[in-house]
Amino acid sequence: MKDWNTYRQQVIAGVGQVGKLSPDTVKGYAALGAAGQKTGHLDAKTRELIALAVAVSLRCDGCIAVHAEAARKLGVTQEEIAEALGVAISINAGAALVYSTRTMDAFAAANEATV
Repeated sequence: MKDWNTYRQQVIAGVGQVGKLSPDTVKGYAALGAAGQKTGHLDAKTRELIALAVAVSLRCDGCIAVHAEAARKLGVTQEEIAEALGVAISINAGAALVYSTRTMDAFAAANEATV
């Protein structure tokens, strides 16, 4: 398995380097993350669980490393993470099923084009 603690520090350092080269980009990214916190509609734990589920869907190890630590600090349990990841698994399977129908449609259209 990955050394997630070291990796998380590497990601944070890398983002810091990008921030030195393009500060407005990183400021804009930070503003996006902070925007949801300002509404007060979701609590911090829920936002971190969503972030972890999305991180899995996007296959972003950096996001997983950062948001797993943030979730831990907020008292998120393994069971809560497992449930959120179950949603990610289901949605990803559902997306594959929906895109399978698109594939069948494209195949049918290709058949029609040859007739």
